[in-house]
This record gives sequence, structure tokens and C-alpha cells, in this order.
Amino acid sequence: MTVRALVFDVFGTLVDWRTGIAAALARSGVVGDPEELADAWRMGFLLATQEVVRGDRPWANVDALHAATLDALLDVSPEERGRLVAAWHRLDPWPDVPSGLEALRSQRVVATLSNGHIAMLVDMTRHAGLRFDALLSAELAQTYKADPAVYSLAPRYLGLEPHEVMLVACHPLDLAGARAAGLRSAYVDRPLEHGPGSPVRADPDADIRAVDLHDLAAQVGNA
Repeated sequence: MTVRALVFDVFGTLVDWRTGIAAALARSGVVGDPEELADAWRMGFLLATQEVVRGDRPWANVDALHAATLDALLDVSPEERGRLVAAWHRLDPWPDVPSGLEALRSQRVVATLSNGHIAMLVDMTRHAGLRFDALLSAELAQTYKADPAVYSLAPRYLGLEPHEVMLVACHPLDLAGARAAGLRSAYVDRPLEHGPGSPVRADPDADIRAVDLHDLAAQVGNA
């Protein structure tokens, strides 16, 4: 396997968005179950990104889409909206991520490849204590996953061929998009992304399937 760089999906793969956003919603005192509201907000955002991809909605960064989809979900003040949108910048990593990412960084170039815009990724990686060699964002392509233009960013900006880049993600659709663009793929299981009872996921087409980043580091190191 000639993989020279690993690029990472962030939301769900590296950080636990649901726990952090549910906690922020609980602190805000909104009416409703915080976890269910977090799920609904996330789904609204993902649907908005696909409207951008289809050309049905003009490009806007993640903060703008989060604000718009929150307004469609809840009636909150502008100040509370700002606090809730900012909570997406301060999400905690899964327990294996800080040390697992360092193990991978000792072997390969590591970078984000996220829907999050660059300012957001700066805040998030600093909050979580995560070190990358580069922060690549869908913002650079003015579209969202799974538009092929997003996946082409990694080889272009890292100066590599597509097959030398591997996307690491817990979302099979994201990995399928990467493979369609010529990238390699590594599936990392995050069984609690949507809380206890999350739907079982798998990606039999991935080049590597790992239980966490330490397992991924061992498999990449042996390849």
C-alpha cells in the first residue's frame, strides 16, 4: 500500500458531536429532549449541505448553515443562536483520538478533509488538542461532501496522486465518495456516534477497517 497521507473526516470520526451539542442545548434551556434536538439539528444541516451540492442553495459556510437550520428547528434569541452555533467549534474528541492521531502522524502526513470551514477547524483542533500537518476544508471548493471536488482537494494541496491519499472516516457514504475520486479509504467504527442503540454500520469495500485510531495505526504501520 503506497499511502503517503491520511486525511480525516472530523465530525463523528474524530469528535463526539452529539454529546457536546446535546449538552449545549441542555444548558440553553430549550424545550425538548436535548439529544433528539441534537440529532434533528445535525440532520437539518446535512440536508442543507446537499442542497448546496445540488445547486439548490448558495454556498454558505458551516456556521451559516448551522444558524439557518437551528432557526428552522427552534425559536431562540440571536444571542443564544450564536452560543449554540459556537458550541460546534468546541467539541471533545473520542478517547482514542489524541494519542492515536499522534501515532498516525509519526508514520504519515495527516490532514483534515472536513465540511467544517477553516476557522472552525482551527478552533476545534485547538480545543481538542489535535495536531495536523494541514487543515483542508470543503470551504476551499465552495461545496460539500460528497461532491468530487471536495475529495480532489487532498491530492491537489498535498502534492500527491489520488491513490497516495487515504480518507479516514466512520461514514460509508463519505468513504464511497473518496473511492470514486480515486482515494484509498479506511473505515473507523464509531458505534456511539448517534448514542446508545446507534445503527450498525460497516464498509466492506474499505481498504482498512479499524475499531479505533490505534488499530488503524497498527494496520497502516504493517502495510
